[in-house]
Amino acid sequence: MTTSLITVYGIPNCDTVKKSRVWLTEHGVDYQFHDFKKQGVPAHRLPDWMAAAGWQKLVNRQGTTWRKLDAQTQAAVTNDDSASALMQAQPSVIKRPVVEWQHGGQVHISVGFAPDQWQMWLGRAAGT
Repeated sequence: MTTSLITVYGIPNCDTVKKSRVWLTEHGVDYQFHDFKKQGVPAHRLPDWMAAAGWQKLVNRQGTTWRKLDAQTQAAVTNDDSASALMQAQPSVIKRPVVEWQHGGQVHISVGFAPDQWQMWLGRAAGT
């Protein structure tokens, strides 16, 4: 069986990240945690995340960080480049968690708490 590498990206005190980590642990899933506050946003991963989910889904426009931005900054986020720059400057604007599932040469990306999707990927990783 091929080993899966799962990385959870987020902020440890985020309730959705906490819920996601508990779910993964309860399902016996080994994962690495990447803390945006301590380790920053991995700029080299952002293009893959945006290709998989779209910058519109990654930028949490319902969150406190977005609402605290001035209107000019918000209006300037119009494409992958501007969204990427904002996410690197303001990691808390990213909808969390971003989870990368690497298995058998494929990488799947999810944004937010997505247990149904994760369960499906776990089934595939187990060969079912």
